[in-house]
Amino acid sequence: MSVTSAMFAGVSGLLANAEGINVIGNNLANVNTVGFKSARMLFSDVLSANIGNDSQIGTGTQIQKVDNVFGQGTFETTESVTDIALRGSSFFALGPPAGNAQVTSQNLAFLSRAGAFRMDSTLHLVNPDGYQVLDTNGDPIQFNDSGTIPPTAGDFSKITKIDSNGAITYQDKLGNAYFYNTAGAVGLTTFTPGTNRVIAVVNAPNPGGLSKAGGTLFQAGANSGVTANVFSNAASSPNIANGVSDRIYSNSLEQSNVDMAGQFVKMILTQRAYSANSKTITTADEMTQEALNLKR
Repeated sequence: MSVTSAMFAGVSGLLANAEGINVIGNNLANVNTVGFKSARMLFSDVLSANIGNDSQIGTGTQIQKVDNVFGQGTFETTESVTDIALRGSSFFALGPPAGNAQVTSQNLAFLSRAGAFRMDSTLHLVNPDGYQVLDTNGDPIQFNDSGTIPPTAGDFSKITKIDSNGAITYQDKLGNAYFYNTAGAVGLTTFTPGTNRVIAVVNAPNPGGLSKAGGTLFQAGANSGVTANVFSNAASSPNIANGVSDRIYSNSLEQSNVDMAGQFVKMILTQRAYSANSKTITTADEMTQEALNLKR
């Protein structure tokens, strides 16, 4: 390898490891972000150069991919019944903020593991950024309130329970209990699978194919395996948490899956790799100076 090639190899190492530090820094910045999934930098070598005698020599490194890591985060118990965590590999399905429109297919929904949901002023169940939680028909979850005085039976007061399958029980202003039924409608006093809609989940067979959309949201990419099928409310629908492999926990939040100790170790290794590549450039420069001095 020529001195110039050594310099370029060192530069490629500097650039790649600088981006590696950015990824690690972002992970550490989100160590307390609910539902955050960490990322890792994958490197690959640059096409080697032939130097004769059936020998090849590397010419540096390049960023192969920034890979999202979808390992399960730990659960934290909270006091809010609308804080929900999802055990398993599925995601909560959300629609655009303030859209109040049906999401026609699973691959068009925003996906998230952050279940810090709240009621907004229009009685929609939303995340902190206003994205609307979808039911198993792809509709935003919205409760009924007639606005009359005195209130009418079924007028929403508060959510009292969310079970392991995502079925919502709420209390009306008269103290009666109802199961959520459909968007903007009075609930039902008995729960019937396949009739009552519940909180929708979406499975991504290849979560590595999801792309980050900001705010702990993901969107389905072409390689994610999320189908363009419409949402289904059937009793055996894949959009319903089955309570076993996919199970919803109320009064819980999934924390970031960032391993702080592991990230600091990676930071030290990446910093040392950066310094080593810097030393490579310095040494190559010194060799060039020596070669120039020989000509004098």
